[in-house]
Amino acid sequence: MFLRIDRLQIELPAPKEQDPNAASAVQALLGGRFGEMSTLMNYMYQSFNFRGKQALKPYYDLIANIATEELGHIELVAATINALLAKNPGKGQEEGVNPVAAPLGFAKDARNAAHFIAGGSNSLVMGAMGEHWNGEYVFTSGNLILDLLHNFFLEVAARTHKLRVYEMTDNPVAREMIGYLLVRGGVHAAAYGKALESLTGVEMTKLLPIPRIDNSQFPEAKKFMEQGFHRNLYRFSPEDYKDLGLIWRGASPEDGSEVVVVDGPPQGGPVFDAGHDAAEFAPEFHPAELYEIAKKLYEKAK
Repeated sequence: MFLRIDRLQIELPAPKEQDPNAASAVQALLGGRFGEMSTLMNYMYQSFNFRGKQALKPYYDLIANIATEELGHIELVAATINALLAKNPGKGQEEGVNPVAAPLGFAKDARNAAHFIAGGSNSLVMGAMGEHWNGEYVFTSGNLILDLLHNFFLEVAARTHKLRVYEMTDNPVAREMIGYLLVRGGVHAAAYGKALESLTGVEMTKLLPIPRIDNSQFPEAKKFMEQGFHRNLYRFSPEDYKDLGLIWRGASPEDGSEVVVVDGPPQGGPVFDAGHDAAEFAPEFHPAELYEIAKKLYEKAK
């Protein structure tokens, strides 16, 4: 089972303006072949299907715990997309719009019109070109070494896509999120590499980073490294998955510093509210009606 905390894993900067085409590129990092939906579902199903949960507990703990962190990564990428699409971030009320005047006319020139037609200016479970995420992206073989090797590849492929999306946009919201995920993805790749080394003796972490460019080259990632995020493997559970430290130990391949297991999640930052958008009827054309209903619910609960 899962617990949920109503915070993002980091605080995102406030968006300055709508950037629909950046949002389209960032969709690759959510629902693309190597996006966060794929890392989540690969690790989640491998944890569900894991054989020898007691005998091989450190490896089970590793995969299951990283899967849980990936839930927060999906949340963070979705929040970034929503920030890039938001017209009135955080705004609960808005002057009415005339739907006859084509208030969404600008969206016909956006690269991904589905954001506005299907999503109501929100994230969708798709890649950069509108292709929907699907279960064919999930690999769970039942063979521990094979699954770990796949996960190592998945993380470095995901890193490649993050770097390319970073190069596509200089939007500060997108780059803040990507900088954080570059660092956290580096931890996951290193963790799977260390797990493979313990099982096979092959020094997988010597392959890192792939591509051969350090995270410290990117200002947003460097900032998170300076805060120690590249050393920390967070244990997302009050009492379970305590054998992570049997694998996550020794030197970080990033800079040689000692890695640590941290009990509990990062402090994080506030969740993002895209605000009211009358043209999208979100949450409604006349939001005061919904707020009045909510007010009555609160009064009945007293």
